[in-house]
Amino acid sequence: MKNPQSIPLTVATWGAARIAPSPATDALDLALSLAAATDKLHSSETELIATLRQLQQLNSDNDTLAATLLHALQLAGVEVTREILAPYPAVVRDLLEGQQAAEKVWSLYAAHSSGGNAEGLRRLLLAIIRDLRVVFILLARQLVRLRSAGQLPPEQQRALAKLTADIHAPLANRLGIWQLKWELEDLALRYAQPEVYLRIVRLLDERREDRETFIRTTIANLHHALAENGIAAELAGRPKHIYSIWRKMSRKGGDFSALYDIRAIRVLVSDVATCYAALGIVHSLWSHVPGEFDDYIAHPKGNNYQSLHTAVIGPEGKTLEIQIRSHDMHAHAELGVAAHWRYKEGGGGDASFERKIAWMRQLLESKDEREDADSALLAGFRTDMLEDRVYLLTPRGQVMDLPSGATVLDFAYHVHTDVGHRCRGAKVNGRIVPLGFQPATGDRVEILTGKVIEPHRDWLSPHHGYLHTHRARDKVRAWFRHVDLDANLAAGRALFERELKRLALGTVDVDLLPAKFQLQTHEELLVALAIGDIGTSQLARALHEQQTPRELPKPTLPPPLPRTARDAVTIEGVGNLLSVIARCCQPLPGDAIVGFITKGRGVSIHRADCGSFAHLRARDANRVIEVEWGGTRAQSYEVDVVLRGYDRKSLHKDVTTVIAAANVHMLAVDARVDNTTGIVTMRFALRVSDYGQLSALLAQLSGVPNIIEARRLA
Repeated sequence: MKNPQSIPLTVATWGAARIAPSPATDALDLALSLAAATDKLHSSETELIATLRQLQQLNSDNDTLAATLLHALQLAGVEVTREILAPYPAVVRDLLEGQQAAEKVWSLYAAHSSGGNAEGLRRLLLAIIRDLRVVFILLARQLVRLRSAGQLPPEQQRALAKLTADIHAPLANRLGIWQLKWELEDLALRYAQPEVYLRIVRLLDERREDRETFIRTTIANLHHALAENGIAAELAGRPKHIYSIWRKMSRKGGDFSALYDIRAIRVLVSDVATCYAALGIVHSLWSHVPGEFDDYIAHPKGNNYQSLHTAVIGPEGKTLEIQIRSHDMHAHAELGVAAHWRYKEGGGGDASFERKIAWMRQLLESKDEREDADSALLAGFRTDMLEDRVYLLTPRGQVMDLPSGATVLDFAYHVHTDVGHRCRGAKVNGRIVPLGFQPATGDRVEILTGKVIEPHRDWLSPHHGYLHTHRARDKVRAWFRHVDLDANLAAGRALFERELKRLALGTVDVDLLPAKFQLQTHEELLVALAIGDIGTSQLARALHEQQTPRELPKPTLPPPLPRTARDAVTIEGVGNLLSVIARCCQPLPGDAIVGFITKGRGVSIHRADCGSFAHLRARDANRVIEVEWGGTRAQSYEVDVVLRGYDRKSLHKDVTTVIAAANVHMLAVDARVDNTTGIVTMRFALRVSDYGQLSALLAQLSGVPNIIEARRLA
């Protein structure tokens, strides 16, 4: 490739294909010049040219073409250094990094070619790719490779077909890139099952071009008939491709002659009444096939899919399926609960992942209709595409997805309950990390386990940050519930006494505490503490409410108005609004809480980590509202806190950072080091709202490395 003329797509021939004059044009010129200066592309030159031409047909911009060319150079062994990339726009470098990240997915797939983890790998691929144009490149390159796969040995053909069927074709389907989808699926079937492919080709008994001509002619006839009857409609259609025919024959267990939708037309009209009017015109034009009519408007599918489906004997005596729906129904079918890709693949996904797919589809569909808005859409792409899940790898390369913010201990419980119970440590990308470490998408996590099943009660404390997911906390709670009653009582009593000592409280009336948590006896309270149903912060707040005014530190602010109920809730910016405590998580005062506006029952109050609330928020985020426990911020008190620990560099900074993050005001501080023991004693004068906030802060300070003790001074 020493001479640029060896590539038909040289700098001089790109003028007509450029989408718009921009700095990206220079990037493409730079990439072509770099390619022209090397002869390492000789073996892959034909594939590269075909890929670039395919991307042109998809109206890809010059940034995409330049990044494709640069990645091909890297694969060919050309060293593309930072200095070489410096003149390129940042978007080109991002597109190049996206292709490099995708190579990791291909390596994982090659190591686990059974295909059982294909869905996880598809999700991982979409999670690590932050620019949609990378998907165009991957699909175009794979299609070109399939087109030329006839020269490969059968074993390589089958491997290429399997990768396409597992990863590329489903992605093209989900993103609505139909012009690539059908060819990817057909070619994958051709090399995976050549006998089946050739049999269906013979059954069709006509060329694809002939079938497409039939569809175009039929659409023109139907459009004319609808217009004559005053119906404005949008019509689209194409013949069923070979892979789709094979899928339907396999799914229905029938033969080729029983399929009535080898050729299909979709009719989009304005409203429901026009749908039925259009149906009448269709049946007046062609004979209806008995038993082949479905009214999904009057009787929607379970996923709320709505449309009229009918089969007729069309022109030339050929069977034809016609689908009639309104524009709203079509938008719902393509982007809503009844998304086309979920119907075809027979699976559903979490709401956040579906929103990401919907955004991709909208971005794709806008290219022909709103060219002027493309730049704005692409500019907002990164923000809208941020996932609220992370995709992590096991040591064997399996992909697991967890909510964003999940820790390695959450990961252990996601792998298996027994793995979580025996977890003693973790490695992320080969490096040992603490159990509260939050891995990022693409990280490889290895759980280090012990022989004995022994969860720690501290794992249940939200202040230590060991567990983020509600599911993992429930598993830990369930384990402690099955522990011997005496063991739970002993553990609960130890937690209770530790809290009294940490808060520097003397004797308390324990008989008054259970009622604050709707419990009957002190023993029930101790068990609830042991299994994590009641947190130490909640206990501290209950103790705070029990103290008499003279036993409490003097308030620095005027006392608040009396509260009408112990669990009163303040709803930000609304005033008095009916609120109910959600039964799914039953939050108690001291828990972090959020609200969800219901239909007819006011605001339901959930714990912030409630799994049911997460589903409600994903379904309708506009109905989420901020709430807090009533009166919890009306007072503040001055307290003295002492910390002891082994002195080290930045210890004081780490401690003050924790205090600031807890939204606690620091009034004074004093620190002294005993040079003989190396132990530092730090005393802080703090302003807190109540003992609950103080308890949470002391728990967090106890978790700072090198801290031995954190308690309130009496």
